Parts: sequence; structure tokens; C-alpha cells
Amino acid sequence: MKVAVVGATGLVGTVMLKVLEERNFPITELIPVASERSVGKKLMYKGEEFTVVGLATAIEMKPDLALFSAGGSTSTAWAPKFAEAGITVVDNSSAWRMDPTKKLVVPEINAKELTKDDKIIANPNCSTIQLVMALGPLHDAYKIKRVIISTYQSITGTGVKAVQQLENEYAGEKGEMAYPYPIHRNAIPHCDVFEANGYTKEEMKLVNETQKILNDRTIAVTATAIRIPVVGGHSESVNLEFERDFDEHEVRKILSETPGVTVQDNPDTNTYPMPIYAEGKNDVFVGRIRRDHSREHALNMWIVADNLRKGAATNAVQIGEYLIANKLIG
Repeated sequence: MKVAVVGATGLVGTVMLKVLEERNFPITELIPVASERSVGKKLMYKGEEFTVVGLATAIEMKPDLALFSAGGSTSTAWAPKFAEAGITVVDNSSAWRMDPTKKLVVPEINAKELTKDDKIIANPNCSTIQLVMALGPLHDAYKIKRVIISTYQSITGTGVKAVQQLENEYAGEKGEMAYPYPIHRNAIPHCDVFEANGYTKEEMKLVNETQKILNDRTIAVTATAIRIPVVGGHSESVNLEFERDFDEHEVRKILSETPGVTVQDNPDTNTYPMPIYAEGKNDVFVGRIRRDHSREHALNMWIVADNLRKGAATNAVQIGEYLIANKLIG
């Protein structure tokens, strides 16, 4: 199994390599790929040194699988070229997510839709992945009518530049700004760019991707996305309205039995998910599960995950694992 990691020197790419190693992904040859300015750099994987190559060279090396995390413009230009060469691409950018000809996959929820013909597979937005991990099994049980989400998102979702901005602000130093305002001791209700409807791109990703993954355009979804000075992961306050009534104990049971979900929900012991404890973990953590008494058949919960792990790298690697296990590649 020859595996190319495109964007190997970036924030998500670095985590992707860690996840591949931790999960003992069956790689016979690793091909680290990055932009021309990084070609020739060395990186370590499983104690061995590898040399970063460019995109054209990577195609010539004919990997079985290419995990892309190099931005939308790179994916738009290069993912089809990899696919034409018979290479299966799992793409972490937003380039292909809403393309009706491409699958948008969270393995625990909808991997069964994948076939050998899927040569470009889209990895969803980080906030959407952790959301649908909890919504999927509850939608099966009670049918979701409406979802209201408020996100509290880690600066790592913006990238290295944002991490540097926060570190500079902590240290009282001036430097390059990833955001139009300080992030230290602040909350910025502005993730990605604003669209004509007044929502940001990030907010609309939560709307459109949730409906696509759950394969139900009747679910009403609305979102507000907020950037906060946190490094460990994204948090979401979620309000659900179901068609059918539910039992809170049954909700906890359904979620606790969902692979990849950990329920942390005991107010008596102050047990609830927090990004500081989600960092570096692959699960999605759900807590503060409680009935919303202001509406019929409504529920509140709090969802937290490491956005670089399950929200990006881990989900992509799990798609690769599914493809191998079901003989869809290799």
C-alpha cells in the first residue's frame, strides 16, 4: 500500500502522519508531498527519514491512496490528476464536499455509500464531522426536524498563522495577524468569509454538509460560528428538535454505543466535555445532555472534539482504513 500525504508539512498533514503511525496504517511506501518551497525537506515517520516531493513527482510514483490536506485550490487543480492516474484521493479541503458527484464521508455514519468507482472522496468540515457523529444515530432513532448550532472553535482551525498570532499576543509581541482583531481574551463571531446571506462560509458548511451526510434535505439547520483563543479543539452547543419523543437515558445509551463517541455527562461530578481534555484524542465527546423544556421533543447537548484529529486527519485516515478493509483500493 503506497500512500501519499499531500500537504505533509502543514498543520493537518503533520497530525495525519502521527495518526497513520499510531493506527499502524498498512503502508509499504510513504510519499510525503508538499508545495515547491518544501520539496527536498526531510521528515520522520516511524523512525525513518523521508524526502518531500512535489505533486507531479507523486503522481509518477503511483500511490494507491493520496490523503490531501493542502487547501482548496491545490485540491481543485490536482485531485482530478491523481484520480485520472487511478489513485484514490481523500480530500480534506472544501473543494469537493458539495459536488453532487462526490461522496462526503464520516466512516461511522455513511461509509457504506463508498464504492470502487469513488476516486475523489471528500472529508467533511471539522465542525460538521463532530456534529454528525452525534446526530447520525439520534436521527435514526427519533428523526431530527431542526438543529441549532453555536460553535466555539479552536484557532488551530485557521492554521499555523493563527497559532502564532495567539502566541505573540500571550507574549505581548507584535506580529502577523491571522484575524482582523486580537484573539487573546476575545471571541470573534467570524469563521471564514461572510456570504451574501449574512452567514459565514463556515456556518453554511454546517448547514449544507450536515444535510448531505445524513442524506436528508428536510432537516432545518442554522448555525453561528465563533473563534475563541483555544488550541485543543472545537466545542458546539447544539439544540435538536425531533419528530418523535425521546427518553434522556435512551439518548445517552444510543450515543455511548456509537463507535467513536464518548459520553461524559454527570453534573454531580462536574463531568462534561472540554477541549483541553479532547486535544490529542480521536473520539468525539458528548455531554450536558438535557431536555429542552421550551419546545416539544427538543434536546440540548454539548459536543467537543480535537478538530485536527477526528475533525480532519483521523477521519481521513479512517476513510482509508475502510477502503482497504472493504477491498475498494489496493
